[in-house]
Amino acid sequence: MEHRPEAPFGRVATAVITPFTDEGPIDYAAFWRLVRHLADNATDSIVVAGTTGESPTLSKPEKMALFAAAVDAAAGKIKVVAGGTNSDTAESIEFAVSAAASGVDGMMVVTPYYSKPPQRGIVAHMHAIADATDLPVMIYNIPGRTATLIEIDTLVEVCEHPNVVAVKDAVDDLDWSRRAIQALPDGIAVYSGSDGLTKDLVAAGAVGVVSVASHLAGREISAMVDALIEGDIVKAEKLHDLLMPLNDALFSEPSPMPLKGALTAYWDSVGVPRLPLVSANPETVEAVGVALEAINEYRSP
Repeated sequence: MEHRPEAPFGRVATAVITPFTDEGPIDYAAFWRLVRHLADNATDSIVVAGTTGESPTLSKPEKMALFAAAVDAAAGKIKVVAGGTNSDTAESIEFAVSAAASGVDGMMVVTPYYSKPPQRGIVAHMHAIADATDLPVMIYNIPGRTATLIEIDTLVEVCEHPNVVAVKDAVDDLDWSRRAIQALPDGIAVYSGSDGLTKDLVAAGAVGVVSVASHLAGREISAMVDALIEGDIVKAEKLHDLLMPLNDALFSEPSPMPLKGALTAYWDSVGVPRLPLVSANPETVEAVGVALEAINEYRSP
C-alpha cells in the first residue's frame, strides 16, 4: 500500500448497538432514533448486526429488519454496512443476498469462528461470500474473538477479490498491522477495529475507524482522524489523550455492556444486553460518565 486510499465507508463508521425493550424484542423506534443521532454526530456509516450489535443473539429475520430500519433511518445521509455473517459459508452466502436486497451499502465479513479453518479455507469462505453480491465488502480480522488470525499473505489474497474494498483490523498488534497495511494491494482501505489504537493505525496509513466510542464522542473521534490525516499531530495527540479514559471504560467489561449502560444513563434507554451478556456494573457506567464530563468540558467554549 503506497498511498492512503479513499475511505469507502467514510472516516468514522460506528459499530451500532441493537436496542431492546424491557420485554426482550428489538426496540426499533430507539434504533431509528439512534441511527439519526449518529448521523448528526460525525458518523459516516454504521455497521449493523456486528459484534457490538450482539449478532450472535439475533435471528436472521431480526437482522434483516434491522437492515431495513437502518436504511430508512439513514435516508442516504450515511452508509449502512450489514454485519452478521457466520462460520457457515452456504448460510452466509444466502444471508449476503438477502442483505443486499434490503438496500444496504456494503457487507462486513468476519473470519469464520470456532471451526478454525486453515488459511486457504478463509480465502475460499470470504471469496464465496464476496461473489454472492455486487456489494463492497469489508473484511473483519479479529482473532481475539474468532480464535483465528487472517495472516498477512492470506489477507492480501482475500483483498484481491474485486468486491473487497476494506479491512477492519482488530488484531491489536500494532507492528503486525503496520506490516499488513504496507502489504495490502493499492486501494484497499484499512479501518482500525480498536478505538484505543485508532491514532496509531491512522498514523500508519489506515483511513479511519469502525468505532464503539463514536456513539458518545463521534465528533471528537472524527476530529482526531482528520487531524492525523492533515498532519496536525499535536491536535491528534490531545484528542487521543482526551478519548482514552472513555475507551478504557467502554472496554473494561465485555462490549457492548458498558456502552449500553452508558447510553441509557446519558442518552436514552436502549435496554440491557441479551444473555449471555448482562448489564454493566454501576461502577463501569460511572467511569464512562466521568470520561464524558471531561469531553463535555473540552466541547465547552
